[in-house]
Amino acid sequence: MEEIKAFKGALKYELLHECKQTGARYGKVHTRHGSFETPVFMPVGTLATVKTLSPEELLTMQAEIILANTYHLWLQPGADIVRDAGGLHQFQNWHKPILTDSGGFQVFSLSKMREIEEEGVKFRDHRNGAPLFMSPEISIDVQNKLGADIIMSFDECPPYPVTRDYMKKSVDRTLRWAERGLKAHAKSETQALFGIVQGGEFADLREYSAKKLVEMDFPGYSIGGVSVGETKETARKMVEYTTPFLPKDKPRYLMGVGAADDLIDGVIRGIDMFDCVLPTRVARHGAAMTSIGRVIVKNKVYERDFTPLDEACSCYTCQNYTKAYIRHLLKANETFGQRLVSYHNLYFLIDLMKQIQTAIKADQLLDFREAFMQKYNTNYSGTTAF
Repeated sequence: MEEIKAFKGALKYELLHECKQTGARYGKVHTRHGSFETPVFMPVGTLATVKTLSPEELLTMQAEIILANTYHLWLQPGADIVRDAGGLHQFQNWHKPILTDSGGFQVFSLSKMREIEEEGVKFRDHRNGAPLFMSPEISIDVQNKLGADIIMSFDECPPYPVTRDYMKKSVDRTLRWAERGLKAHAKSETQALFGIVQGGEFADLREYSAKKLVEMDFPGYSIGGVSVGETKETARKMVEYTTPFLPKDKPRYLMGVGAADDLIDGVIRGIDMFDCVLPTRVARHGAAMTSIGRVIVKNKVYERDFTPLDEACSCYTCQNYTKAYIRHLLKANETFGQRLVSYHNLYFLIDLMKQIQTAIKADQLLDFREAFMQKYNTNYSGTTAF
């Protein structure tokens, strides 16, 4: 706990270097449960667990911060139980930083089961259809009880595409919700509350949303409304429309992005933090993320392939197991196969971010991107680029 004596409050961001080729940022975020270097990829542990993996395994791959999902933990086991257990860190035996989302993404993902009002959002429980209600105040209360180091403002994540008129009304409501969340937040000395920029594909609304949130003086800022059906080109423009209006001395978090090329391009556009369920989700379906693209291990071509998932990878999976063995496990529905690919995929992205940090410090991120993409786009039997 010595680190926290150096600063007051829940979070401090240090901008340590900007890449001369790109302006990409290398920095460090300090929280009450430790510090982590940025840019960083954060594994997603929706229900206070990263699917199929233990906290100890996450430590071996050098994960520095993980996520948990407010909406799902609100429903099970309940925020009061997590609080009474000592908070998420104690409950799930993870003693490094944790970030919780706000439940706002479920406004998007459960769009057929919810109704948005000024006061908040009426949901239907995705498990049994029971009525639920989430407001900015409830979201903050739940996150206060969960006890994560970084928490999110409650927002609407609009679908893509929508009209400009719809987006303007949504952005204004999200800004009002952000103000209400700030007023409700009672843990400012232990939890850092981030504002979430929305605005869809509309440059002026992104600028408007960012400027209004900066006026509220959050400890950090998230970019939302990305990876909701738009093209990669549109997603990158959304980021470009936003980051120029965010303060340089606070962290920037791009929500829901986890493909390797998107991580590199996000960093080039000024992003510090990323998360996504992609690496563990595709792993459970037999897809490995590698330096040459996606390897579908379940394909028959790997039946007698006694090489690692990725020749360039030094993770536990690649050091000890072959594609043929992992394919056998997956075809037999053995969960060990899912675990091995999940471990590899998360290691791959965490290691990629460390390579990106090194390239930024050397002022060579464009060179790194070019070399990475030359391999990543190579035609390879059984693979497809992300």
